[in-house]
Amino acid sequence: MSHIIRAVRSEDWPRVKELRLTALQDPVAHLAFLETREQALARPDDSWRERTDRAAEGETLLQLVAEQPDGRWLGTVTVLVEPAGELGLFGDVPEQSQTHLVGVFVRPEARGTGLAHELFGAALEWSWELTEPRVERVRLFVHEDNTRAEAMYRRAGFARTGEFVPAPGDGSAKDLELAVARSGARTTDRGREDRARP
Repeated sequence: MSHIIRAVRSEDWPRVKELRLTALQDPVAHLAFLETREQALARPDDSWRERTDRAAEGETLLQLVAEQPDGRWLGTVTVLVEPAGELGLFGDVPEQSQTHLVGVFVRPEARGTGLAHELFGAALEWSWELTEPRVERVRLFVHEDNTRAEAMYRRAGFARTGEFVPAPGDGSAKDLELAVARSGARTTDRGREDRARP
């Protein structure tokens, strides 16, 4: 399967929209994403343009895609920068600067080919190359019932940290934090499985 991994460009917004709508039809979309297909469909095109413009700038966030020679996108991952001392995506304040991977999706026909691993490799490389802020770890969250996704994240080098947040829409379920540290840094289970963050 021939493809390249690249950052989105501003003019890609229709394809950003198409891939997101496809991802939201996946059988495990309710576990993997914070929005529904109906919510995404309700967003005006200007919202998709703005979202893509921000991702194309590559400063506070970056969206990577795997693109075939014919232009078809096979998968994507978005990287959000969470500077130390500033509010993170889930309302926490990280002690050290980190990036946060979201919006992970690989089309069914490209699963099991190593494509997700390539996307993660590119996301990690971009994270480690940041100098302002210098990123000390990369994290993501996975629903406790999304075992296939967690297995893929573990193969990419991520490990549970012991942190979690309540899964949206289901107060009894958890989204588990997984992270990988910069070489020489440590990501450990700090034994906080007994409490959730707001």
